[in-house]
Amino acid sequence: MFEKSKYVERRQKLMSLVKQGVILLLGNKEVSLNYPANTYSFRQDSSFLYFIGLDIPNLAALINVEKNDVVLYGDDIDIEDVIWMGHLPSIKDLAALSGIEHVKPFAELAKDLETFSSRKIHFTPPYRNANKIYISESLKMPLAKLKENSSVELSKAIALLRSVKDADEIAHLDEIMAFGYEMHVTAMKMAQEGMHEQKIAGAIEGIALQYGARVSFPVILSKHGEILHNHHHNNILKKGDLLLCDAGFESNMGYATDNTRTIPVGGDFSQKQREIYEIVLKANNTAIAMSKPGVFYRDVHLASAKIVAEGLKALGLMKGDIENAVAQGAHALFYPHGLGHMMGLDVHDMEDIGENYVGYDETVQRSDQFGLAYLRLAKKLQPGFVLTVEPGIYFIPALIDMWKAEHKFEQFIDYDKVETYKGFGGIRLEDDILITETGCRIMGKKRIPITPEEVEETVKSACKAK
Repeated sequence: MFEKSKYVERRQKLMSLVKQGVILLLGNKEVSLNYPANTYSFRQDSSFLYFIGLDIPNLAALINVEKNDVVLYGDDIDIEDVIWMGHLPSIKDLAALSGIEHVKPFAELAKDLETFSSRKIHFTPPYRNANKIYISESLKMPLAKLKENSSVELSKAIALLRSVKDADEIAHLDEIMAFGYEMHVTAMKMAQEGMHEQKIAGAIEGIALQYGARVSFPVILSKHGEILHNHHHNNILKKGDLLLCDAGFESNMGYATDNTRTIPVGGDFSQKQREIYEIVLKANNTAIAMSKPGVFYRDVHLASAKIVAEGLKALGLMKGDIENAVAQGAHALFYPHGLGHMMGLDVHDMEDIGENYVGYDETVQRSDQFGLAYLRLAKKLQPGFVLTVEPGIYFIPALIDMWKAEHKFEQFIDYDKVETYKGFGGIRLEDDILITETGCRIMGKKRIPITPEEVEETVKSACKAK
């Protein structure tokens, strides 16, 4: 946890934005794996962590805005808990860590919510079934109506506060980037002929576990990098394969890293691979250079798309007027996702409250164009934003076949040339950046190897060490 004064300050800011009513911050419960007592690894709700800081299941907080009052709800452990789990601090002691004076047993929460039924009760859209059921029963609200009855005001307030990272958050994120670095360098060194993908994925997750943490999302690692979120690790690597590794570290305070590197198995890019790689690298570096306060991230995305399209035109895969091609979305055959997303306590920060509150605002609306519609962050950048930059180029056989059959964008795409790349896979390069007062910087002390030469040398260093 941070110092308790930080949580008090955050709650005060939240109350100043919401202004009236009662705010329900419902922590998560443990979730059973295959029988009640055998549970998944516990993960606290991120907004509960942000405003309360307690990484313990079965807690809730109720903030009475007009009275400037906070109550923490939870139950002290009994002797059976002590026997099996050991001693834990009392709810009162836990509350003190967060700067909260008043505590009540968890059973009192439903009664208090009923007492406040005549007032606006603010809650964010619940995503865990247990919390959905609890809110539904406590507020006498149909499950199907929870999302539409959740508080837009609260969601916008949380997005505003959590989007801008303070000095302590930035320092913590910088610190944990070292573990993300270790994950990706390990993957590079293990990317050798005959290696099973699962061994690399396991080694990456093991790095997080050995530091008492976890991965920030299931490891994406595959020589089939054309599948954007490929969680299958069943392939044996061969020399000449491209291995895409998208992985991140989540600290025991809930903060995340998220990086991607694409690795030549055995340590040498082919000419064809290097050509595509350098286009993606140029898009990545250009996007980072463009990212600064006041710039719409949508414009940065479109600039990266133009670089991708220009590079592919130089290779004969695209043709015609590139400005028009990008404007119409022809490049999305090869680059079907957004450039990046906010990051912090979630790897996709605050996705649970709604991307349109986090990545969009009244100045920029989400597009319905294929590819651009997947852009998670489009609004103006501000100092304190932490976000990802992750352009890519992919050759997805099913998508190629569909567009070709539809004669889609034939004025911009040379499908005969594209056919020769069908077995290529995909390349994505992803860095985490902080928007500063004057521009941006890559998070962490050192950048994960990213130039073709650096990546090749890192892969080959494993062989030299033997």
